[in-house]
Amino acid sequence: MARKKSSDQGQKRVNPEGIMGLHAEVLEQPITDTLELNYMPYAMSVIISRAIPEIDGFKPSHRKLLYTMYQMKLLSGGRTKSANVVGATMKLNPHGDSAIYETMVRLSRGYGALLHPPVDSKGNFGKVYSRDMAYAASRYTEVKLDPVCEELFRDIDKDVVDFVPNYDGTLTEPVLLPTTFPNILVSANMGIAVGMASNLCGFNLTEVCTAAIARIKDPQADLLETLLAPDFPTGGQLLYDRRELETIYRTGRGSFKVRAKWRYVKGENLIEIYQIPYTTTAEAILDKVAELIKLGKLREVADMRDETDLSGLKLAIDLKRGTDPEKLMQKLFRSTPLQDSFACNFNILVDGMPKVMGVGEILDRWTSWRADCVKRSAQFTLKQKKEKLHLLQGLGAILLDIDRAIAIIRGTETDALVVPNLMEAFSLDKAQADYVADIRLRNINKEYILRRTAETEQLEKDIADLTDFISKPARIRREIIKQLEGVKKKYGTARSTEILPQDQLAEEAPEEEEVPAYPVHLFLSQEGYFKKISPQSLRMSGEQKYKEGDGPAFHWETTSAAELLFFTNQQQCYKVFAHTFEDSKASVLGEYLPAKLEMEPGESILWACLAGDYTGHLLFFFENGKAARVPLASYQTVTRRKKLTGAYSDKSPLKDVVALAEGKEEEMVLYSTEGRALLFQTDGIPVKATRSTQGVQVMTLKKSYTVDHVALLAQTTIVNKARYRARSLPAAGALLKAEDQGDTQISLQEF
Repeated sequence: MARKKSSDQGQKRVNPEGIMGLHAEVLEQPITDTLELNYMPYAMSVIISRAIPEIDGFKPSHRKLLYTMYQMKLLSGGRTKSANVVGATMKLNPHGDSAIYETMVRLSRGYGALLHPPVDSKGNFGKVYSRDMAYAASRYTEVKLDPVCEELFRDIDKDVVDFVPNYDGTLTEPVLLPTTFPNILVSANMGIAVGMASNLCGFNLTEVCTAAIARIKDPQADLLETLLAPDFPTGGQLLYDRRELETIYRTGRGSFKVRAKWRYVKGENLIEIYQIPYTTTAEAILDKVAELIKLGKLREVADMRDETDLSGLKLAIDLKRGTDPEKLMQKLFRSTPLQDSFACNFNILVDGMPKVMGVGEILDRWTSWRADCVKRSAQFTLKQKKEKLHLLQGLGAILLDIDRAIAIIRGTETDALVVPNLMEAFSLDKAQADYVADIRLRNINKEYILRRTAETEQLEKDIADLTDFISKPARIRREIIKQLEGVKKKYGTARSTEILPQDQLAEEAPEEEEVPAYPVHLFLSQEGYFKKISPQSLRMSGEQKYKEGDGPAFHWETTSAAELLFFTNQQQCYKVFAHTFEDSKASVLGEYLPAKLEMEPGESILWACLAGDYTGHLLFFFENGKAARVPLASYQTVTRRKKLTGAYSDKSPLKDVVALAEGKEEEMVLYSTEGRALLFQTDGIPVKATRSTQGVQVMTLKKSYTVDHVALLAQTTIVNKARYRARSLPAAGALLKAEDQGDTQISLQEF
């Protein structure tokens, strides 16, 4: 049944026949109403309740997990299984155990995504710098709260933050955590909502506390003097650009660059990378370097491998003899994720509304919110002390005439009348009378009376001090500063990310031309041997050398920057640049392509061509008489893939391939094993976008006969053209006459 609205204005109702013969009412709703009533609530829920962090530095999923662990008394004592925590958190977070555990993993010390992780972990939690290192299941790992969480939950039981019911109304949870330091700037956070996103980098705790103190004392203080630059747990080197950081600190938007840290091991002629940018992974770096090596753009590198172990991250690069490690690293910084940018978007929820703020405004907002927490804590303590003073004042009134009080209690017939009689005799309220009535007989002595009297005097002093504290914002600010100093002293650490000023950067060598382009001749033999020979070498050489039984198949005159396509008998296309082959001579056999291209066992090359600018078409002719016309652009890729599967149809064996230039049509002759020939125009074959298309029937064949080969009309010996020309396709062609028969070109089967 469809949902009904209270108003039918602008809507239509229809009653089509429903499933199983039932009538269902369908509501036709304008798209504007759908967006307003259905999409907008969803978008706001994602923004407010899921993706964007708040001023305490946490998203709701983080806060629910940490508060559950706090309630489980995991701030002290030993660890518990992660599965226990995940199960308990589901009372506050209904999104499932997998989502909760992933949240725990990111907050854990073992994963290493945060400078001060709130979860102390034991077991395999993966690593932030590894894409493929999977974390263990929750039943194997153990967790507790890190000691720094004392600062996250300080005075939470003193009504310093608001509490709201959980999703089923059986429990309450805090709206925010009363962090005693600006955790929003210390813990890196990223979130993608609907129509907006947030990306906060982490800063060093010591620097954040120092900057917050300086900002409280002087709102015009230069933040770059105290908050030097972002800091990441993965270390690396931050390329310091004061102008960029000033923009980020002022607006909350901008980017900066971070690069890996490395060292050269001279004795082994290798480079060790031991810290990488926070935004990448070891696997991404290895993949990019491997790609550059195979493209021939990193000839200085002999090998690269991941030697990460329990001691930490380490990527080793073996260098070829004579390689300058400094120049190589500059090249790697330019072309791999070893140097990456971090884009800042300091979008934070403030009072339920998302807002992009600079660092200064964030510190001001946090200070204002923290001042409210400190004030509420003082008010809670003041209330408790006032209540206690009130009780002691009632006790004081009794102690002035203790014998009378004892007589009243002894003379009262029922227990229920003791409190009312004391209230009437000494002008007490019910709370005071209850307190007096519960005093033990042994406490009615001089020492007890004097101690209670002295406590009353101290309470009066404390109440006066707290009242003064609450009324003076300057004292509240001094308390915040005192707490920040304590946090900095107890939990402050040295920077993980080194700041590298621009004037200390090694001068980058000018980027070399990636692909040297010079004239070459390319040769491919029938058995798959490939040679790249310069014109000078070719003029000085004798005949081309081939293995016995081998011979020429293709010859191109081009440049070393040319890209080649090799089609194999397993419907695969291999793409390779000519510059990846070493220069050769006519007197050698050349490189064996199946090995060079890492082909599969039994795979061999059927046809090859130059990719050029990927214009024009390829005509694939199959044994069953069909032909497919595919744009050459279908084989162009953005990601420099070296192998394309499904390069052509596998429904029938491939007999021949012909390349057509853009806008050029040809007359071609198709020969069959029956001895027939068919002359046709290539524009009769329609273009298909899919590489693996079966094409269209061009030649109709009798049973047991197949296509033999195809050739351009100009390359044949046909004299009687009209005899073989097709009026429409498909056609059977005509039997060849003696005068039209001649030598035919090599077919793919012969190749």
